[in-house]
Amino acid sequence: MTKYHINQVDSPFWAFAIHDGHQIEEELMPYMRLSETERLREEDPFTAAMAELPINQFIVGSSRFQLDINRNLENAIYLTPEQAWGLHVWNQLPEAEVNRLQKEHAMIYQEIEALIERTIAQFGFFFIFDIHSYNAKREGPTEEIDKDANPQINLGTAFIQPKWRHLIDLFSESFQKETLEGETIDIRENVKFKGGYLNQHLNNQFGQSGCVISIEFRKDFMDEWTGVPDPSKITACKQLLLNSLKTLTHYFENDRKE
Repeated sequence: MTKYHINQVDSPFWAFAIHDGHQIEEELMPYMRLSETERLREEDPFTAAMAELPINQFIVGSSRFQLDINRNLENAIYLTPEQAWGLHVWNQLPEAEVNRLQKEHAMIYQEIEALIERTIAQFGFFFIFDIHSYNAKREGPTEEIDKDANPQINLGTAFIQPKWRHLIDLFSESFQKETLEGETIDIRENVKFKGGYLNQHLNNQFGQSGCVISIEFRKDFMDEWTGVPDPSKITACKQLLLNSLKTLTHYFENDRKE
């Protein structure tokens, strides 16, 4: 089974880390062609640590290479290299396993939808931090990062309904008031990613009551080729999210217009 855990508290806010996981089911390992290092490269390690906020949490422990919750049903299992950065992921994964994983995908989405429905019923609104990270050194570990093309933080907002435009602006400004490594934060929208399927699905289905913002941190907080983390930088990213909660709380308590 795809592993994930839910931590619920009395809050309208959620932190999702759906690509943090690295586990592959033991039963599926005979069909897995990728090494742990190859998988880690495209996973989002340490985003679960960033999601450890005083709000609801949805954390996926299984690798996206087993089942990608951020893809639609057709693409959630990487059966072709075109679905996985040119990587050959599986060696003849049995159809029965594909069907089982697809059923899990549908069940997980049903559970997520129920959680958001309950949050809306209780608070009248919801907000999801959809936390991810991305590689900026595609050519090799010594590549110099093209900072014009790779912002420190990319916000995926393409699927958010227009009614939340002011909230997005306030959210982005809350980061711009902070610093990372002593520098003003370069945060931009939809440069590297516009938001994945989970973002699109939930914004389409529940977008009148709240929104999902995908937050992609450039992997400055780790060596993206070896996976070695920088704990202080991970803490700094988490602190940015924590600080932004003040802006969100103020907006929904004072500025939100139905």
